[in-house]
Amino acid sequence: MRRLFPLPAPSATSPDGTDAAAPPPGPTDREWTLDELAEAYAYPAPDDPAYARRGGWLRANMVSSMDGAAHHEGRSQPLSGDADMRIFGVLRALADVVVVGAETVRQEGYRPARAREAFAARRAAAGQGPAPAIAVVTAGLGLDFGLPLFTEPLAPTLVLTGAGAPADRVAKAREAGVEVLFAGEGLGVDPARVAGVLAGRGHTRLLTEGGPRLLGQFAAAGALDEMCLTLAPVVAVGAAPRIMNGPAVPVPERFALASVLEEAGFLFTRYRRS
Repeated sequence: MRRLFPLPAPSATSPDGTDAAAPPPGPTDREWTLDELAEAYAYPAPDDPAYARRGGWLRANMVSSMDGAAHHEGRSQPLSGDADMRIFGVLRALADVVVVGAETVRQEGYRPARAREAFAARRAAAGQGPAPAIAVVTAGLGLDFGLPLFTEPLAPTLVLTGAGAPADRVAKAREAGVEVLFAGEGLGVDPARVAGVLAGRGHTRLLTEGGPRLLGQFAAAGALDEMCLTLAPVVAVGAAPRIMNGPAVPVPERFALASVLEEAGFLFTRYRRS
């Protein structure tokens, strides 16, 4: 893996006029440790003005083919690769909660996030449990609460819905031991309220893995703080949606490029809200 942006700072000059020891100029292709990836993808510090202003941080992680497909035949795995999966694991290991849409849960066969020994000390120091919780966004609560996602998590799986969700389905979820949180007054969630509801539970480092419709809703509501986008060196064609799907926003919102990594032709980009 090599860093393409930002490049290392120019080497300093020692008092005798010679260059002091510094990393070689330009990107160096080598294997990154998990700790290095965790540092590269660390959430903003609590005193970061952008973080403090919003009371939390919602980042997205998505993969896209060269021709803009968000998945192939309903699943993102065919677009992924070894380095993409390493970064996927690191992003989960840094998060308090992984927010995901119900349709993505069904299509991808979501299971509980697992604890990873490599991140145990880092999570403990940050006051986090051994693994992030999964928060499923759903309007109708058409979920199988007997699946391992709900019966075997290290951190209890949450369900995010609106106050107008079917009362019988809400009751069924709670009977199964699932915590249901309301983040909207209608049938479904108000995407602008999700981060605040989770922050009220002490979850401020948020990661969403989509799918495209949910991510589009977050973006349209101005709730997305950071986009981690993997560009895969593959062409999918087909009718798969883009990584965001939904009505056009009145004015395209600009994000600032924060970093670019590369491995085996995959580009791992990270953009922050300007």
